[in-house]
Order: sequence, then structure tokens, then C-alpha cells
Amino acid sequence: MSIAENLARLRERIAKAARRTNRNPDEIRLMAVCKTFPAEAIREAHDAGQRLFGENRVQEFADKWPHLRELAGTEWHMIGHLQSNKAKVAAELFHWVDSVDSIGLGQKLNAAAAKEGKTLSVLLELNVGGEESKSGLRPDGDGIDELLTAAAGWNNIEIRGLMAIPPFNEDPQTARPFFRVLKQYRDRIGARNLARVRMDVLSMGMSHDFEVAIEEGSTCVRVGTAIFGERPPRD
Repeated sequence: MSIAENLARLRERIAKAARRTNRNPDEIRLMAVCKTFPAEAIREAHDAGQRLFGENRVQEFADKWPHLRELAGTEWHMIGHLQSNKAKVAAELFHWVDSVDSIGLGQKLNAAAAKEGKTLSVLLELNVGGEESKSGLRPDGDGIDELLTAAAGWNNIEIRGLMAIPPFNEDPQTARPFFRVLKQYRDRIGARNLARVRMDVLSMGMSHDFEVAIEEGSTCVRVGTAIFGERPPRD
């Protein structure tokens, strides 16, 4: 199937999943995760009406950017782990950084966004499965509260919500408890009415489990292979 056909099919599945829990499908955004895919594939998705894209490596996106800069209406998200020394370039290239997991990274993104004269939207990444191999703030630690307190002084960053990647299992139902935990944290933080914090985004769900994520409250699902096909190997 073509990228356009894949997108149309995904939008139908998103709508059905939303209706199962009496949600409005328009509340759920589809992010096309284009890591490892060439600019030509991204342009094809754009021609089919896709506007929200996610990349997970700064340098890879920087290499593609000259071939994509003229695409109208696009919204670019950095969704992979971001090293602090890449914060400046990330603030230049992306509209959002969806993987903030430390005060240090937040501070550097805020400073870089200030130099760009922009306000950068970010999500906090939570390690809901407690996996040592994954980055992210631990829900049972003090890091979340400390970061939220520090964020009150970041004038060029707005925290818009939370993101997580649960432990992988071929059975998508196993992700459901982790999605519920993330939503609970989003709701608790949102109820505190903190400065520079607007918890309107819950980014969870990927190609194999996005329907379960929608049933549990996701507002943004991140899909790559179901749009573009199998990923080409990295060089």
C-alpha cells in the first residue's frame, strides 16, 4: 500500500478506537515518525495531508532539513533522547521537544530558545516501566517535582504534557496499565495549575499499541512503520 493509503487506513483505526470510549477522534493527533526514512517519503506523506512529524536524532533531521524546509504547515517534534550538547540545534530546528527528562536539559533548551526568540513546547518523558535501558524521569522519584519547580523560571519553554514508551510486548494489552499510570500523572500535575505548565498533551501509543493507548486517553499517537513500511537500516 502507498503512504497515502496507509495514512487513510490509520485515521480510520484511530477514529474507531476513539469511538469505542466515546471520544472525539478529532482530539487525537497522528504523528508520523520518520526516523531513518528519507526526505522523499516525508514529502509523500505531506502530499497526503500529514503535517505532524517526529524525528529521534538531531543530526539525521539536520541532514534532511534542506530538503524539507519549504513544506507548508509542518510541525516538527524531537522525540528521541536528547543530549544536552544538542539542545541548541534542537531548539533551532524543532517546534517541540517531547523527551525532556532533566533540569539540565530544560535549562539548556530554555536558553537556546531564548536566543532563537521563540517559545519551545516540550513534553516530559516518564520511564513508566522503570527500565534501566530507557531514559526518562522515574514516576516514583523526586525528579518530576524538582523539574516542575525549576520550569517556573523558564520563560522560553512551556511544558505541554507527558510522553512515555512502555516496555515492549507483542500483546498490546500489556501496555494498558502503563498508559493508565501516565494519564494519572498528567491529571495530577495538571490539577496543580503550575506556572509554565499546561498539561493538554498525552503522547503515548505506537504502531502496535496505539489503539489501546487511545482507549486510555492518548491525545497523540506516534506511528512509523505502519505509515512508511519497514525501516531501512542505518548507515
